[in-house]
Amino acid sequence: MKTTGVSVLMCLSLSVFADIAVQIRPTIVGDGIIRPLSETSASAELGRQIFVSRNGGHCVLCHQVNGLDAPFQGNLGPALSGIGDRLSVEQIRLRIADASILNPQTIMPPYYRSEGLHQVDQKYQGKTALSGTQVEHLVAYLAQLGSTAK
Repeated sequence: MKTTGVSVLMCLSLSVFADIAVQIRPTIVGDGIIRPLSETSASAELGRQIFVSRNGGHCVLCHQVNGLDAPFQGNLGPALSGIGDRLSVEQIRLRIADASILNPQTIMPPYYRSEGLHQVDQKYQGKTALSGTQVEHLVAYLAQLGSTAK
């Protein structure tokens, strides 16, 4: 699989890769990951912070959410307003963890995969871009984004 300039840019925009002792192996059923990637309780507010943070997921670089107080929201990826009405928690989790499982041509970086990556600095090799806990916070945030403001 070719590495696109956008995916390299996205990976480089993450200044802090997740440093985790134990990575939970995802259990994929259909088009979702059925079990949480962390035993920590997820927080939608922490997920929102990760969504907009340059040192976190920085999801706003490619995505936008109506009503989110974040400047310069992107339009490379789909708008995520109402995503909680369109996808289940399990489906959201898989798309954050590794969207290439569903679409090998995606430009979305795999935030919870540490193997099979290209052009990764040696100090980040073997690490995921986000920890399982950070993924779960993002899932909690996105899942509550329904068609009405919550």
